[in-house]
Amino acid sequence: MENTLSIIGAGRVGRALGRRLRELGWRIGAVTTRGEASARRAVRFIGAGKPHAGMTRQILASRVILIATPDDEIGVVAQELARIGAEELRGKVVLHTSGALDARVLDPAKACGAAVGSIHPLQSFSGVAVPSLEGRMFAVEGDSRAVSVARQIARSLGGSPVKIPGGRKVLYHAAATMAAANVLAVEEAAAQLLISIGMKRSQATRALLTLTRQVLENMEHLGSRAAWTGPLSRGDFRILEAHLAALQDSPEEFAQAHEVLNRLAARVLSRDTRGTLAELEKMSVKKKTKVMGSNAVNNCRLKSKVQRWQMVCRW
Repeated sequence: MENTLSIIGAGRVGRALGRRLRELGWRIGAVTTRGEASARRAVRFIGAGKPHAGMTRQILASRVILIATPDDEIGVVAQELARIGAEELRGKVVLHTSGALDARVLDPAKACGAAVGSIHPLQSFSGVAVPSLEGRMFAVEGDSRAVSVARQIARSLGGSPVKIPGGRKVLYHAAATMAAANVLAVEEAAAQLLISIGMKRSQATRALLTLTRQVLENMEHLGSRAAWTGPLSRGDFRILEAHLAALQDSPEEFAQAHEVLNRLAARVLSRDTRGTLAELEKMSVKKKTKVMGSNAVNNCRLKSKVQRWQMVCRW
């Protein structure tokens, strides 16, 4: 059976998958976006397909329909697909590429006889170039026939399909977000701290990425606990207190993140989780006491100034 594919929502992921599959011999049918211009750009990028602005029955000419829209639009697309396709969806395979939503969002298409599922490559897409998907993990779930097609697509792209439970998919996405977007936020915060002490951005970025890569390589080869480094891994709480004191001149989120990340490290990396968390809690209490004392002093000073001003006003 010929591999035919229609794509709804040709953004970064849709365009990249469409182009790779076209190179592997898939016949690309309808490429649907909100506007004609964006659909044409997507077709040029993919190298095949027919551009369409909005939902069209031409989508139904393909055996596989890939929905690569933003998450909050997938359910609406599924409803519209059921409306225009009805019984013609029977025998089709409808997949979406959301990392957080499972196949249930495609229930309107399933009610029309389509096999539904999801395929999510654990890979970031810049939109500039098509990344290599060799060795990348693809999370797949849904109806058995949809999962079979999703696995076929993943393997043809050089990836490794892993079936995950649909009801727990959002937890999978939370893990991916922690390892990608949240790590990026931490790296940028660290870069800004180095820039604040006089480093150039290029120097800060290079230094931090070298350090981070080394830690991740150690994690890969030695395991997480053996790769763990820094003052908390050595139980050096005085240094951690110094960190927090130094961070008081930075936006409050910096110190807050530092404290939360230390507690997270204690939870997932420390061999003495309870003892490490107890020491971190002592630090937190000490910090709060200092802050309250400082606020009390400031309030007293303010009260004294007000009283002196009131005495002057009486004269």
